[in-house]
Order: sequence, then structure tokens, then C-alpha cells
Amino acid sequence: MATRDQPTAGRGKLFYFLLWTCPALAVLCSCLVIAIILLRSQCSACDNPTRVVSHSPKVTTHSDSKMETARAEALRPWEADHRLPLDTDPVHYDIFLHPDLNNFTFSGKVVIQINVKNPRSFLLVNTKYLDIFDTRLTKLIPAESERETNSTTKKFGEEREIKIENAFEYKPNEFWVVLVKNNTELQPGFYNLHLQFRGNLSGKIVGFYSSTYTDPKTQQKRKIATSKFQPTYARQAYPCFDEPGFKPTFKVRLVRPRYGYIALSNMDQVNVVDDSPELGLTTVEFRESVPMVTYLSCFIVSDFERLSPVTVSQGFPLSVYSTRAQLNKTKYATQVGVNVIEYYIQYFGIPYPLPKLDLAAIPDFVSGAMEHWGLVTFREVTLLYEEGVSSTANKQRVATVIGHELAHMWFGNLVTLKWWDDLWLNEGFASYVEYKGVNHAQPDWQILDQFLIDDLHPVLMLDASVTSHPIVQTVAHPDEITGLFDTISYSKGASVIRMLEDFMGEEDFKNGITNFLNHFKFGNAVTQDLWNELQEARKDVNITRVMDTWTRQMGYPVVTATRDPNGTVTLKQERFLFDQDANITDNSPYGYRWDVPVTYITSQSKAVSRTWLHSDAASVSIEIPRNATWFKINYHQKGYYRVNYDTKSWEQFIELLKTDLTALDIPDRAHLLDDIFSLAEAGRVSYSLAMDMTRYLTSETEYIPWKVASTKFNKFDVLLTSSPSYAKLRKYVQALVSNVYKKVTMAVSDDDSHIQRLLRPTVVELACNVGVPECISEVVAVFKNWISNASSVQKPHPDLRSIVYSYGMKLAGGEKEWNIMWNLYLKETDAQEKIKLLLGLAHSSEPWILHRSGNMPRQFKGFWLQIAILNIVYNEYIK
Repeated sequence: MATRDQPTAGRGKLFYFLLWTCPALAVLCSCLVIAIILLRSQCSACDNPTRVVSHSPKVTTHSDSKMETARAEALRPWEADHRLPLDTDPVHYDIFLHPDLNNFTFSGKVVIQINVKNPRSFLLVNTKYLDIFDTRLTKLIPAESERETNSTTKKFGEEREIKIENAFEYKPNEFWVVLVKNNTELQPGFYNLHLQFRGNLSGKIVGFYSSTYTDPKTQQKRKIATSKFQPTYARQAYPCFDEPGFKPTFKVRLVRPRYGYIALSNMDQVNVVDDSPELGLTTVEFRESVPMVTYLSCFIVSDFERLSPVTVSQGFPLSVYSTRAQLNKTKYATQVGVNVIEYYIQYFGIPYPLPKLDLAAIPDFVSGAMEHWGLVTFREVTLLYEEGVSSTANKQRVATVIGHELAHMWFGNLVTLKWWDDLWLNEGFASYVEYKGVNHAQPDWQILDQFLIDDLHPVLMLDASVTSHPIVQTVAHPDEITGLFDTISYSKGASVIRMLEDFMGEEDFKNGITNFLNHFKFGNAVTQDLWNELQEARKDVNITRVMDTWTRQMGYPVVTATRDPNGTVTLKQERFLFDQDANITDNSPYGYRWDVPVTYITSQSKAVSRTWLHSDAASVSIEIPRNATWFKINYHQKGYYRVNYDTKSWEQFIELLKTDLTALDIPDRAHLLDDIFSLAEAGRVSYSLAMDMTRYLTSETEYIPWKVASTKFNKFDVLLTSSPSYAKLRKYVQALVSNVYKKVTMAVSDDDSHIQRLLRPTVVELACNVGVPECISEVVAVFKNWISNASSVQKPHPDLRSIVYSYGMKLAGGEKEWNIMWNLYLKETDAQEKIKLLLGLAHSSEPWILHRSGNMPRQFKGFWLQIAILNIVYNEYIK
């Protein structure tokens, strides 16, 4: 999919705002609070307050298995198994869909060409929420010239009707069951299954559904029909073989209103018939697709528009669609999209296989984006960017989401997982390669180093819990699929691929990936297939052995490095957990040991040295120069593990950073900060040692280390609010951040680099949060000046708006200011700006203001309610 949903800037006041103003969410909010309280009550005061990820699947005992087998033998085939049989293979879909935008319904018909490989008396296809009112089955008779061939692309001379005994829906397994007359068997061969159906567009945000928006000029409600099918929602739009192991071709026809609307699908249109199927309607026919899975099919009927498409060097057009009012915000997405797709064509060494590439901004969309082949769909906030309105962080988010989705055109679309056990092959790879694509499009962003703070560090927090799960999981039932779209599949998947590339070497890695894609293109693969291709590219490392320890067991190690006076460093590993006394109930076939690729540098040499700490070795020793004043393990934190040093080595780092912080690169400084605080949280080093390391921050001016530090300090700010040490903590952090605050200030310059513009809000928010007087006074002044003259005074700079709105409302906002901001929120049409205003409203320090506005949730509809819930669920620090 689908990119990860990321928390929007803002703090826990949003929780209370929504609790007061949206009673429908009160139960959900209460449950979340109770869950957090119960979780914390089981942990020590310094335990890890991160989100809990799903448990590993239940292990079935032998007796359970025997009971299940006996039960299954008593059931009919469509009752016994939720999976489709593998000996009926869909070859082609001919789909006709007619959405009725006025009545929020749709009708359609589909002809599925099926290759029946073994004799059978029934056929199964997936369906859900569809009224199928006509079912026919025909046998395809090969043309005379085709009868002696074994090709699956035969030409057929005629169709012969097959009598059907019964056709019915079996809802528990989401099947449409077709029984052949008198239980006679269908013989191997090709058949056409003809189905007519109807369904509803309303009341959902997956499948084939309706979305609405308000035209800002006319204030009219505009209606569109769009789709989102991953993982198992295509069956809500048309009956189909809705599993990723099937990759047929598609021929699509969509009906749209004749005037003012367009129809889009995966392929380019090849025919348009006006006044069909009736006066005032138009039927649009699209080119036959390449082989692809059902979840990649996409249908849009809308009044969207586009600027002139840009032709990519390979020769196909790239277009970005949006509502008419948002067209000026599509220019950046077009620019980034062209640069990124050109890079991927070169990087993978495989042409983009479709005749066009469309990106579309959808007003109501459940995911951050979705990689439909040839028609990628996005939330408006993840595709649209406007200079002067959108922040630098918004701009980067647009670029990374585009990078992620376009990587899927190869990894996920060209080659697709066989079953959801290997979801990480899709999402982990796209989550890593997106950084390469954006780095090509925006080489001055330090985006490769930002991987640490955006993916690696967050997942290291989550994966240090006994409630984590392996990257590769067994999916026993479709209900378990959605739960796999989590941080482990995305961020841990990306992190271990990044580590894999590092120890293989970039060129060998790329060659192996290209071979993998070529070998399995237009087909399906499993994790082992990838390892096999990479093994061919790098024969001196057992890829399967190494990577199985990282993908088939949860967690990761902490490598302990102890140096003796002779320069010998002994490395040992053990599983890293924040709660070292946790009850471990999930056993690992690898004993929670890993094959660790160790890299290191020393004060005497920045050349990267390498060794292995294998899972079956008690320890490994490395020799460093005796005159080396320091050594650092895990260069640029490319490895998915933490490092703990002996106390003397930690003290050497503390001294080094105070005297010459540039001796270590930016990623290594960020790594040391993240590791030492995580080790302190786990009780492996003292907090005093960790705080000593932060003293160097008075000289730090780079974004990535400050982002790590601010994350840690903001966490302390929550945990220690009621502690006697709280005042001392705030005073200490004030002293650290004041220097860099004076350097960045709140004055944004056109000459600022992208990375400086990310640093500024990070520093300003931390400074305001810990009460730096200059920051507080400046933010309040900007807020008062703006809120008093909101109709005439220019808004604060987009990079600082969330901070000004939130802290201004908290520190200087009363009922009058809240009402002004509320009215601005109601009138705002820009998706990103609405979120910033919403967060500002949530920061009122007067509970009665939020409470008396309990009738306002009627304004939170569709997408905005979605965003509100996400901010509750993903807000790490509720206060």
C-alpha cells in the first residue's frame, strides 16, 4: 500500500479536544486511555511507552490439528477453506461498471475467463456486499488451429453453455459458489463465467465507493466514484479471484456522465461511446492491461482535471489529477514524479511496462496512498503542495510518498507476493527505495541520513518488546491481513534491506534485485526467491542464513563492545528488550540470536572495517590500534542493532563530542544519542551517562541529531511532569536549546536550505515546550498579531504555523481567539492547512471552551474524522 500513516505535528491536547467535541469517539478515547494506563501499570517507571504491535500467530497443537481436519472433512469445499482453489486460474477479466453518482449505487457485469486445470463440479470466486443476480457459465472451444497447442492464450472459436445447478453466496468465506448441473464435472479447459451484479457506493471508504467535496467557488457538493482494493476489497466492486497469487489481464469499460466528468483506469483509454448505455452517459473503454492482481485494479469517475502531462524519456505521459481548485498544487508532484520514475527505470534496469502513469488526489482516501498500476491514488495531503501554504515537512512528505508508490511499480506490481506472508517484500522494499528515489530528485535534502529518524529509530523502539512479531508471518485467515500493514513490515523491512545492501555492496545488491525482477516479472515470488537471486550476485555470504535470522524472528540484538588495554575489542550479542524481566512466551527457532554484520571506524582511520558476529558464536574479537582514542561500531547505523560500550568508551565519546563533534558524521552522532538513551531506558547504562552525552548539544546545529534529542526530551517532559525533577529537566534543556534557538530564530529566509527549514520547527517547538522565554514571547507575539487581524495579516510561515497556532492558543487564546480560528478552519480548503488549524484548536487550555462546542463534530466528516482518529491513535505523548 500503501504508505504508512504518519502522525501529524501536534501534541496530546488533540485527544481532549476530540473527546469533548466528538461524543461518538468518547468510548474509543476512553478505551485508549485505559489501555495505556493498564500497559504502564505493568511496566517500570521508565518502561517503553510505545505502541503495541500484534502478537505472533497462535501455534496449533497436534490435537487441535486433528480436530480441525475432522471438522473440515465434514464440510463442503467452500465451507472448509477460505482460500480459493489453485487449480482454477483466472486468465482474463472483462469488466463493465456503471456508477450512479446521484443514487450512490453501481451496477456491472464481468466475464472471467478461467483455466480449469483438473476435473471439478463447482467454481468459486470472491464476493462481498454485491447483489449478484445473473450467473452463466460457458465452455470455450478452441479454434481449429489452436486445438493441438498448450498455450494459455488460445484463440477460441465458440462458446457452449454449461448448465448450472445452483449459484449462491457463502458469506462466511466471501465466496460466490457455482455448482454444475447434476454434479457433473467440468473437464480441464477454458471457461467463461458471466456475472451481473449491483452494489452500493455509499457508507464505506474501501472497495468501489463515492467521495464528495465542496467546490470552493460554487459551494456545491461534487460527487465522484473511486476505488481502493488492497488487500481484499476488489471483491466489493466485482466478483473476482481476490488473492495476490492470481495475475490475469483486465479489459475495463466505465460509464461516466457525458458532460463534465472523466473516467480513469489503469490503462489508457482506446474508445469512447457517447450516449451509451443511455442518453447523457458515456462509456469509456480502456486498453487491455498487463497481467496484474485484483488489488491493483482501479476505477475513477470524477470531474478531476490535470495540467499538461509531461512525457517521460521512455515515451509515456505522466499526469497528476486533482479537483479544479487544487490544480496549481500539482506542479511539484509532477516534477518529483518525473524525476523519480526516470531514476527507477535506470536503477532497476527494467522499463516501466504501461503506456501511461497517472497520479490522482482523492478527497476521501483511507490510506496515505495506493500503488494501483498506472493510476496511483493519494490523499490530498500526500500529493498536493503549494509554496507559501505547505510546510517544508509537507513538501518532503509529498516527495517520499511519491517515491514509495512509484517504487511499487516494480516491487509489488511487476513482481507480486504469492500470499500475504510475504507482504514485507512489497512494503519493506518500497519503504527503503523511496529514499533513493527522493535523493535523486532532491540531492540536497540529506534524505538518506533521515532514514534513521523516520524509519530506523521508531521501529527499534517498537521491536524491543515481547509483543512484536517477525517480518515474515504466517497468515492463516484473510482477517489477519490488514494487521500486517504495520511498522514492522514497512520500517523493519526497509531497515534490514538497507543493512543487506550495506554488507552485500551497492552494485551486487542492485544486480541481484534486477535479476530478481527480470526472473519473476508479471509473476509472483516469495522471500526465498529474493534470497536466491541475491545469492547469485554475492556468493561468499550465505544470504538465506543471515537474513532468516532477521526476518523470521522478532526483535534484534544489542552488541556489547568491551575494550581491553591491548586494543582488543570483544563483541557479544543478546536480545535487546526495554523490559529485561519480560515474560517471553514466543520461542524462536534461532534462539533470539542473529548473524550480525559488524562495521567499525576508529580515531585513526575513517575507512570502514567489517567482520561478522554470527549467531552460533559466543563472541568475536577485533583489533584496533592501541593509540586509537575511540572506536565506533555500526558505522552510520546501517546495521539493525544497538551497541553498548564499556563505560570508559562511552566517556571517550562524551569528551570527543564536546571537543570536536565533527570527528563523527551526522548519522553517527544521531546514532550515539538514540542508543545511549534507549540503553538507559532498558537499565543497561545510567541516565546520568546519557544526559552527560547531551551536553555537546550546545554546539550541535544539525537537524538529525537535534530531532533525536528533541524526541527524547519531549518524552521526558511527559513522563516527569509530576516529578520533583521536572523543573531541573526543563532548566537543563533550556540551557541546551537556547544557543541553537538563537541561531535559527523564527525568521525564515529564502536562502535557508531544506534541512535548515526542518531544523527550525524542531528547535522552536522544543524551546517553547521547555519554556525558553524568548521563544514563548516571540510565538505569542506572532499569534496575537495574526489572530487579531486574521483577514488582513499574512499567516505565519508554513513551517511554523502548527507551533504558532498550538502554543499561541495554549498560552494566549481565549474564547474569542478560539472562535476566530474555528471559523477559519471551517472556511479553509487546503487539506494541510486544515490539519494545522485543527491542532491549534485542540490546544486550548480552557476545557470549558472545548466542552461547550460539543455540537461542532457535525463539521468533522469523512477524511477529517479519519485524520482526527489517527492523531489520537498515533499520538505518543498524551497530556
